[in-house]
Amino acid sequence: MKAKRIIGIQLLLTITLVVGSSSCSKKSSSSNTSRATGWNMDSKKGSANKKQQAGPGLIFVEGGTFTMGKVQDDVMHDWNNTPTQQHVQSFYMDETEVTNSMYLDYLDWLKSVYPPTEENYKNIYEGASPDTLVWRNRLGYNETMTNNYLRHPSYAEYPVVGVNWIQAVEFSNWRTQRVNEALLEKNGYLKKNAKTQDVTAESNFDTETYLNSPTSTYGGDESIVLKGRNGSRKTPKAGKNGVVNEPKNVYAQRSSGILLPEYRLPTEAEWEYAAAADVGEREYNIYKGQKKYPWSGSYTRSGKRQTKGDQLANFKQGNGDYGGIAGWSDDGADITNEVKKYPANDFGLYDMAGNVAEWVQDVYRPIIDNEANDFNYFRGNLYTKNKIGADGKIEIVTKDNMKFDTLSNGRIIARNFPGQIAQVPIDEQETYLRQNFDKSDNINYRDGDKQSTRYYKLGDEESSDNKSKSDMLMYNSPKHNVTTDSLGNMVRKYDKSNKRTTLIDNQSRVYKGGSWRDRAYWLDPAQRRYFPQDMATDYIGFRCAMSRVGPKADKKRSPRN
Repeated sequence: MKAKRIIGIQLLLTITLVVGSSSCSKKSSSSNTSRATGWNMDSKKGSANKKQQAGPGLIFVEGGTFTMGKVQDDVMHDWNNTPTQQHVQSFYMDETEVTNSMYLDYLDWLKSVYPPTEENYKNIYEGASPDTLVWRNRLGYNETMTNNYLRHPSYAEYPVVGVNWIQAVEFSNWRTQRVNEALLEKNGYLKKNAKTQDVTAESNFDTETYLNSPTSTYGGDESIVLKGRNGSRKTPKAGKNGVVNEPKNVYAQRSSGILLPEYRLPTEAEWEYAAAADVGEREYNIYKGQKKYPWSGSYTRSGKRQTKGDQLANFKQGNGDYGGIAGWSDDGADITNEVKKYPANDFGLYDMAGNVAEWVQDVYRPIIDNEANDFNYFRGNLYTKNKIGADGKIEIVTKDNMKFDTLSNGRIIARNFPGQIAQVPIDEQETYLRQNFDKSDNINYRDGDKQSTRYYKLGDEESSDNKSKSDMLMYNSPKHNVTTDSLGNMVRKYDKSNKRTTLIDNQSRVYKGGSWRDRAYWLDPAQRRYFPQDMATDYIGFRCAMSRVGPKADKKRSPRN
């Protein structure tokens, strides 16, 4: 009996070892064996970062459904933010507004790489610099802020202002390149410290250029752009037929999981969702109520025992009252305030009400059509593609074909930089027989004008007349223009027509949130206003966002939590 028991135990152990070794062999081979073909794939798949890491300064915001628009009584009755049910994908957002010190990093980099003393680059630094004159007032003494707000260390952690929408977009693009450049260096794909020691105007880094043509990055300098981690990829040897097979995948790719998606301005839906942070009001699978402010409750003062009575944001409390009585200040600030001085909302984001209002991506329209889209709502898509040169290769921007825009106020801003891939609008090759989009510029899609109707260009004789087309536009806004005369002098043409019916056009961008200049009414995340994209103020700043790739959240949630 004892002998049988021993034999049984030995048999059980043998089966366990066989099964275990079999499962281990499957596990070890699965990392480089294709589940599609069964081929042994020599691609280092196991080294890829499968989980997206948050970029510097960003906080994870788990997406979900929410009611976008005004949910409290709308005393203005302008139907500007009618409630609609929307769903936002998970994304990342800056913990704070972009500060003066962050923006100065950008300006210092531009000044060193694109010296303003050189003719080709003389407008780059000036075009990116904030407009410090926004602080001036006809009947107020604000020269202290005009001269000191941007650069004095006392204001280093204050939100940057005087930045127009275009400048905010360009800062976001610059931030994308610098973060990904650092990640590639950290992972051994770029020479260490090249980003500071070897960078020049014509030899620098761009993410899309690296992904599409790595040898065009840094001018194709192999001492900087390394093949494999730390340039460890060995020189290929000739095969039996004497032919040398060049190695593939020696540079980082999207599939490497190293590079992050681009930094960008948040969409209006993302910003409002993040500011409201209704997740703090959730019970089971519903929201207990909509918030009037980014914090719980219907008041601007704290109800917590330790901070009871303290203002929860920086805003204007009344005529001539920007901060309260000296010694008993209501919000601790008169103009803007240092970031993180007020409690974060339930997503961990600071100053989503007060301090400065913030630019978002969207082109402004008075009414949001809730039937147009209820998933990642955004108005302003301009689809482009890489420009292909005559040689069949992508065209890289150089100092000779850089593009500059002259804004309506006469300011000159660079719109692309050497080392980037030139972009052109998509054409029929991408839109043919598509149902989801049919042109590059989608700003005016279903915005209520005659050109948006289903009958436009269906036998209407007027539709072929350019003059009639302009008459049919819904938004008849002023058209200021800047030109140059034969001597190169700038000529500003101010539109004085008395036939204009609105200030809204395709260059009007949404900004969200109340500011230090606003009353509490504007602190509601649902409030929305607009401003020309090429103009700046002393109360509008911005923060960046980044899309989330992969799962909605890292942890599986139960209905209760």
